[in-house]
Amino acid sequence: MKILIVEDDKFLRTLLEKKFKIENFEVITAIDGDEALNKIIIEKPDLILLDIILPKKSGFYVLEEINKDFNLKNIPIFIISNLGQPEDIQRGKNLGAKAYFIKAGLSLEELVNKVKEFTYVKDV
Repeated sequence: MKILIVEDDKFLRTLLEKKFKIENFEVITAIDGDEALNKIIIEKPDLILLDIILPKKSGFYVLEEINKDFNLKNIPIFIISNLGQPEDIQRGKNLGAKAYFIKAGLSLEELVNKVKEFTYVKDV
């Protein structure tokens, strides 16, 4: 399974990349909204972990663009953000995010387990 991690924080991006590779996922990364959209079109990931506050184009913009493209709109997206206000969470879900995680309260194990659960359910 191929995961795209869209995260501008180098430390967190590297941490997530290493953790998912250890768990036998194929991992690609992007550091801003423009790069994310390009990699989504070219790489066609099976799942996207998307930050909201990004350089160039926000995660919300990326979600909106994905929803406009028939070939991309079914890619599951998990938001991982510091934005934890109810309206931000609702906006993410309204734009099709399958899950919304607040970085401050998130453990890597929990995130990996949620991704595994989701992919297992999807494959059954």
